[in-house]
Amino acid sequence: MQLQDILYSQGFGTRRVCAGLIQQGLVQVYEPGEPPTLARCVQSTAEFEAKGLRFQVQGADWPYAERAYIMLHKPAATECSQKPSTYPSIYTLLPSPLRLRPQKGAVQGVQAVGRLDQDTTGLLLLTDDGKFIHRMSSPRHHVPKVYEVTVKHPLDTRQVSQLLAGVVLDDDPKPVRAAACEAVSEFHLRLTLTEGKYHQVKRMVAAVSNRVEALHRSQIGGLRLPDDLAPGQWRWLGQADLASIAGEPAEVCSDQ
Repeated sequence: MQLQDILYSQGFGTRRVCAGLIQQGLVQVYEPGEPPTLARCVQSTAEFEAKGLRFQVQGADWPYAERAYIMLHKPAATECSQKPSTYPSIYTLLPSPLRLRPQKGAVQGVQAVGRLDQDTTGLLLLTDDGKFIHRMSSPRHHVPKVYEVTVKHPLDTRQVSQLLAGVVLDDDPKPVRAAACEAVSEFHLRLTLTEGKYHQVKRMVAAVSNRVEALHRSQIGGLRLPDDLAPGQWRWLGQADLASIAGEPAEVCSDQ
């Protein structure tokens, strides 16, 4: 695969822009070895094996990924929208190649797998793999999501029991149940859900006569938000991460 096509596929601009980056000496490719060494390449049509390739563009390391899968620690006061109305978009936290990865149709770059409210923090997945987004968003797959909930009033066993048994929300006569529920402390509730309705956690907590003061998603499937990933930071997901999310082989993941 030509180097200019590799850069184009990773979101570094049009093929002409990518060729220009290479010809200006702004691209270096890691060559095999222990340790790997960087070699500058100024031929935009030079051929490389894309899978497993690592390179630098203007000094920034980048791995080739046929599909991008990343996790983001979403901070408060951000919106999961390309066109935010009040607060900054989460997409401004990502480097431009992730936002500009070419896709078919009008959609461009990675997209959030579901959304978190503007005041909700925690684990958010993003990808340019439409099938992965569909699978993760489908209620048929029941992927559990764990939320750390700070509540206004002291918790009691009645509230926990009600959330496990099911509560009725105003727009749905069918009771909505928590897959797991634990009062970690007097004002800290750990809630696990396998579906995603609008403002579901806040409405479920309100249904048991309490109120959400702060909301943080700590886990999706078996994937936990790492302690060392600060708010606003992002990280590539590997095969083991993807497998832990859905509890199945991560055949969707390219080598990172």
